[in-house]
Amino acid sequence: MAAVILSFPTLHGLRIFTQKLLWTKRGARLISGGRGRIEKVLIANRGEIACRVMRTAKKMGVRSVAVYSDADSHSMHVAMADEAYHIGPPASQQSYLNMEKVLEVAKKSGSHAVHPGYGFLSENTEFAEACKQNGIIFIGPPSSAIRDMGIKSTSKHIMSAAGVPIIGGYHGDDQSNERLRAEAEKIGYPVMIKAVRGGGGKGMRIARSDSDFLEQLESARREARKSFNDDVMLIEKFVEDPRHVEVQVFGDTHGNAVYLFERDCSVQRRHQKIIEEAPGPGINAEVRRKLGEAAVRAAKAVNYVGAGTVEFIMDAQHNFYFMEMNTRLQVEHPVSEMITGTDLVEWQLRVAAGERLPLLQNDIMLRGHSFEARIYAEDPNNDFLPGAGPLLHLSTPAPDEHTRIETGVREGDEVSAHYDPMIAKLVVWGEDRRAALQKLRYSLRQYNIVGLSTNIEFLLSLSAHPDFEAGNVSTSFIPQHYADLFPPPKAPSGATVCQAALGLLLREKKGAEDSAGASADPSSPFGSSRGWRLNTRLHRSLALQLGDEKVIVVITYNQDGSYAMQLGEELFHVTGELETEGGASFLHSSVNGVKSRPKLVIVDNVVHLFSAEGGADVSVPLPKYLAAASGSGAQGGAVAPMTGTIEKVLVKAGDKVNVGDPLMVMIAMKMEHIIRAPKAGVIAKVFFNEGAQANRHAPLVELEEEGGVDQEGAQ
Repeated sequence: MAAVILSFPTLHGLRIFTQKLLWTKRGARLISGGRGRIEKVLIANRGEIACRVMRTAKKMGVRSVAVYSDADSHSMHVAMADEAYHIGPPASQQSYLNMEKVLEVAKKSGSHAVHPGYGFLSENTEFAEACKQNGIIFIGPPSSAIRDMGIKSTSKHIMSAAGVPIIGGYHGDDQSNERLRAEAEKIGYPVMIKAVRGGGGKGMRIARSDSDFLEQLESARREARKSFNDDVMLIEKFVEDPRHVEVQVFGDTHGNAVYLFERDCSVQRRHQKIIEEAPGPGINAEVRRKLGEAAVRAAKAVNYVGAGTVEFIMDAQHNFYFMEMNTRLQVEHPVSEMITGTDLVEWQLRVAAGERLPLLQNDIMLRGHSFEARIYAEDPNNDFLPGAGPLLHLSTPAPDEHTRIETGVREGDEVSAHYDPMIAKLVVWGEDRRAALQKLRYSLRQYNIVGLSTNIEFLLSLSAHPDFEAGNVSTSFIPQHYADLFPPPKAPSGATVCQAALGLLLREKKGAEDSAGASADPSSPFGSSRGWRLNTRLHRSLALQLGDEKVIVVITYNQDGSYAMQLGEELFHVTGELETEGGASFLHSSVNGVKSRPKLVIVDNVVHLFSAEGGADVSVPLPKYLAAASGSGAQGGAVAPMTGTIEKVLVKAGDKVNVGDPLMVMIAMKMEHIIRAPKAGVIAKVFFNEGAQANRHAPLVELEEEGGVDQEGAQ
């Protein structure tokens, strides 16, 4: 009899099946345990994580309840839920962070449990306690664990007592500027300033010298007050070029706790992760075991229940130190699921109902490698400034067993200025790191978005960097490789420009054919767009904009339907046709004999081409009178980089400022932005008060050169 060889997908599926058999042998029942049965769960969150929880709930036969603000009334998570309840205006403090409203919906809907997702109320001690008092299961750890781990100074003492390595620093009650500054001096610069209740990169600043300490301290305090309603700070030694390595842990109410290996989340901007992987590159089995065991000690020290993440800083010698514990499901949890064949949301629901952990430590196996790339609405070339706006076109790689698209938006939706700008998480798995990285880059090229700026091209550049390929990562990766990751903009090639021109011609041709077909004389030569001329050929010029450069393409229509395109000194022979597949348009083109099939999206006056080499945009210039009409009118001043709320006004009319002086503090997309003077001068007008909402490109202040007002008055 022939031998049967199992491919990896079959082995992977067999392993998951075996794990489920182990679970069944332990007598676990469907969402029922010592704490009560869960048949309906309210997800106190929005967007991607709400959809993620709902998918697992549906798989398990658990009904889901959504809550939504005015801004989310037509969102994907609302459409996916079995029931959805309105809870307030867009501002999160009045909707998703309003504990009373969320609990009211939980009781009204008859929900047995609340899943807080991440962010919002997920690490709120008072909310966890309020759920308990109202007889509702909080899908998370006990409120005491949230409290102990949420206050960084307290958590450090607990971890030290539990034998978990920590970094020393100041975690005291004296929060005066003088004391904090003195402690920073004692520790030695650079130091990390952290909100004790911080998380997600909020309320964190690095002070590199005494001269910038107070400015960084005040900035961290402002952001902490806004994000956590608490501005107590701690000071720690900043480890240069560390790795950010975290361990997924899970505990139950029966005293069991396990780790599901580590994730490397080192590559960050603004202290926020953008690409994660599991397991950590270059970490050997012994260090992996020590990391996992230290994380379990941390979890057991606070009687942890549910999903949690213990975060460590790791130096070049693989020494690691406790940083903090996130008492919730992390954004990057899918990479841990991919390498262990688990569903951590299912674990959360079962453990919350009082069941035992589905697997013990020896049952949990690590296989392969996984990456997660966070796709954001942001402009990497403008200091990763977050953005908002409509998703005019959105197409993704096809999901499969080894490719996951975790998202809460669809084509036509809008990325709101009120919430986090993450569009999706692209998660891939491979048999080893090299295979997973190749899969990641292939999938990123298939993730095509039109309507707002994204970081997709940046993620492609980052994931292809030789040091990243080699696993040489640290939290300083982006600044260290800035020149490589942000090369000077490259104009589209001549072939790409010809493809864009071809796309415009074919669209024009189809429009003419549609109009002719609807007319009384469909075969009239006057309705044709084939460019036919008697005894001659049609020549025309097409103006296109490539960034700041305007180019002219001289097009000659050939009788066989092809085109000759002259671009400067280069001549191209171009043929092609449009094909629609699954709602997307593809350009079957041949340029000088080289055939390709890029995706084509034309919106307003811009041609977007997406190919295996990446994306390219070519626009048709607006007439001068239209370009003038679309100007921002922000002459001589500073403008809002995006829609947001003016948190603080730092200047008034008559003040003198220098280049780079702070003018205002703006809160947008859950982040603080300092608006600085673009030039030296005198403040003539301030257009917004504190608390006001400013739209993108709105003038914030009017600046005049010093002496300009006096000179005008003398005339």
